Amino acid sequence: MNLDLRKAVLHNISGNSVDELEATIVDAIQTGEEKTLPGLGVLFEVYWNNADESEKEEMLETLEDALKKS
Repeated sequence: MNLDLRKAVLHNISGNSVDELEATIVDAIQTGEEKTLPGLGVLFEVYWNNADESEKEEMLETLEDALKKS
């Protein structure tokens, strides 16, 4: 079986509103299920590929700070 996870995730969320995207992210984080991690990874990849350099730098700094606290 050849499953393209990226395509499946993108197909499932394409056309979602801001509220629907937020609900998807919050639900994935709150449930804490391992199976949601690839979907969050795809969303992060979409964000990263569409962010400008300042947005990427801000994300990296946020991640660095958060990881120091954990």
